[in-house]
Amino acid sequence: MASSTLKPGVPVTLQELEPSSEMFKQGASLRVTGILQSYDLDSAVAVIQDGSARLKIDTQHLRDISFRSSSMFQFIGELLIRPNNDAILQARVGRNVDGLDLNLYRQSLIVRRQHEAKLLSSRRP
Repeated sequence: MASSTLKPGVPVTLQELEPSSEMFKQGASLRVTGILQSYDLDSAVAVIQDGSARLKIDTQHLRDISFRSSSMFQFIGELLIRPNNDAILQARVGRNVDGLDLNLYRQSLIVRRQHEAKLLSSRRP
């Protein structure tokens, strides 16, 4: 019997999803957070923004989620990179995170990455 495992969704900021970034990879499992700028019901595509960075989100597989402009959302999914580095996250999980302090969230990502790097270096012979 084949097993299907879900990837954890590496937390990244929208600013880190530039074509030159190591996070900008076809099929990368990511967790992104941003403010909903628009949602097209017909195509099920949302656009979230954090500062000047924007990302399209394919929400066709999400259920029981209500999209409100200017609300903050977090999505987990796989990155699909189309021609001209046009990226869209194919979301498998989405939730409203209104009230999340984005500055504190970014700081926690920095601390998490420092801790993970320290763990990795301590495991090397």
